[in-house]
Amino acid sequence: MLFFPGLRGASDSSAEIHPFSQPASDYPVVSILFDTIDLYSSLLSDATPGLIRSSVVTLGQAGHDGGIIDLFLGAGPMAWLVFGVLGLMSVGSWAIMVSKAMQYRKADLDGEEFLEVFRRSKRFSEVNAAAGRLTGTPMVGLFQAGYAEIDAQVKAAQEAAKQGNDGKFRVKSLDGVERSLRRAIGVELSVLDRGTAFLATTAASAPFIGLFGTVWGIMVAFNDIGASGSASLAVVAPGIAEALINTAAGLAAAIPALMGFNYFGSRLRNMRGEMQDFVLEFMNLTERNFT
Repeated sequence: MLFFPGLRGASDSSAEIHPFSQPASDYPVVSILFDTIDLYSSLLSDATPGLIRSSVVTLGQAGHDGGIIDLFLGAGPMAWLVFGVLGLMSVGSWAIMVSKAMQYRKADLDGEEFLEVFRRSKRFSEVNAAAGRLTGTPMVGLFQAGYAEIDAQVKAAQEAAKQGNDGKFRVKSLDGVERSLRRAIGVELSVLDRGTAFLATTAASAPFIGLFGTVWGIMVAFNDIGASGSASLAVVAPGIAEALINTAAGLAAAIPALMGFNYFGSRLRNMRGEMQDFVLEFMNLTERNFT
């Protein structure tokens, strides 16, 4: 009969027996635990110094020859396919981010100059003349849409009243001008948002593509273990190299794309607010001068 050391009254036959003082065979779960510990102990005892020494030598040779990169260079076609897809996604994401950064930079610079011209000019025709060289900002698109609507309404009103060029310029519907501006906002936002969907796709899918490469590399490692009958480092290293590099490639493609998507999404929201403010300013001027 087994007793726990230090249990008060363990040497006294009349003392209370602890519930776990029964033989281990009476508790199946405890018996399985003990068997598992014995199995791992036997496996560790079978690890001969020669096997450990060969693994260390193999690891040293891999580090001397170039390490994991050289192991990956000898990987199978599936690992290269996954790595190639992730590489293309990463290159595409960086190209979009650089292009969007330049686009927003030009929009900021041209926008500041255009608003200065817009607020300084006394005639819309003067602003329209300056808008031709400031096409980088979406404000130009809004102004041209509103200006075209005002011009169309003024000409229609003059023809209907047969006033000719008597200097009376009136718009018939301010709501029509505002609708033109709102529609132009949608057009300009679609231009600014172009390409960011690919960033979202890369950020969402690249980790899973890398995970597929990871699982495939582990499958290759287990297949090599089964084929060779050995679990030494020299056998499992190529498969593990495929798994680790594809995992890193997936994260390397996803993290910048996610950061870029969030950053440009914030810039787009700010630009939307600026365009809405410009619409209000444009409508105020239209109401004062054409009604």
